[in-house]
Amino acid sequence: MATPTISLDRPDPYQPPQSHLQLQSDAPISWVRLPDGRQLWVLTRHEDVRTMLGDKRFSSDRRDPRHPSHTPYMGPDHRPQLIEMDPPDHTELRRSVVGEFTVARLAAWRPRIQEIVDEAIDALLAGPREVDLVEALSLPVPSKVISELLGVPYVDHDFFQENSADFSRADTTQEEKAAAVGNLKTYINGLVDEKAKSPGDDLLSRQLAAGGDPEAVRGLGFLLLIAGHETTANMISLSVATLLDKREHLAALRDNPSITLGAVEELLRYFTIAEIGAGRLALEDVEIAGTLIRAGEGVIGLTNTANRDASVFPAPDEIDFTRMARNHLAFGFGPHQCLGQNLARLELEIVLATLLRRVPSLRLAVPFEEIPFKVQGPNYGVHELKVAW
Repeated sequence: MATPTISLDRPDPYQPPQSHLQLQSDAPISWVRLPDGRQLWVLTRHEDVRTMLGDKRFSSDRRDPRHPSHTPYMGPDHRPQLIEMDPPDHTELRRSVVGEFTVARLAAWRPRIQEIVDEAIDALLAGPREVDLVEALSLPVPSKVISELLGVPYVDHDFFQENSADFSRADTTQEEKAAAVGNLKTYINGLVDEKAKSPGDDLLSRQLAAGGDPEAVRGLGFLLLIAGHETTANMISLSVATLLDKREHLAALRDNPSITLGAVEELLRYFTIAEIGAGRLALEDVEIAGTLIRAGEGVIGLTNTANRDASVFPAPDEIDFTRMARNHLAFGFGPHQCLGQNLARLELEIVLATLLRRVPSLRLAVPFEEIPFKVQGPNYGVHELKVAW
């Protein structure tokens, strides 16, 4: 039988890619071919993906060309960053920074995040009554938050947003991605060197003051700067687009703001924007649900289909703000579960609650079907969201 090929094509913007759903239905653990010709295992069920992500026999080190997330510019001298490390290096570095992202620590950021959101909405209301919400709100809020957290001058936001976009877009060449990575690394390296001489009250300065290896701090800064704004911006845009399209959910949230936290969790589960982020390489033979995965074989856990697993989430294709599905895999699972998940939740909660309260007449300025979605990964989202009020 021919090896199936999977793609990121989405006939329905509210559904995961059709080929992913087909695998979950027909062959939940499958040996597949990617569009670029590589072959690997794909897991589609919630339990199987959790099992793989929590098993240390599956490596996150992307330097091996067999790893699903290996890229050509990762040469033998590439120094792994946090998401590319295995224990014990990963354990040590994550432990050194995880305290910055606890619920209690981030609670102190709530007033400042509220100010940032209010400032963005002030500017939105002071201008034309039709805007691109991506440019007016979705990108500026998480960009400013992560800038202040890391101690990155926000005046440089155009630079890091543009290079982050070039690195993340599916239509850029490997040479363009490598150039964007080089630009960002040069920028972060200089910033960390400056903080070593003149520390401030920010995460990078605290890492250095605590004796952190400057090279590791540079890698951490690079990772957090990209991951700390682009994914959250996509979730803000998708969430607002959904509420404006499905007005019954908008009304429920507006009438009962106490369900905002549940709405955030449900929207995270529903969209699971990191399309193929859960890639690993088997270090030894491992059996999952009766299927043998051999050492040296790549594996991708499709968290988007795992979060539509009906055995875990009844009526998974329906949006239910009362579901409180905190066991979703939108932030991954296991040792590499997203470091900034609590910050993302907080930003989404504040943005949605504030936007609905302050701009009650907000509406889509174009039909939902005309919204340009990011359909080729690596993160799902929208390129532009025209709204009016």
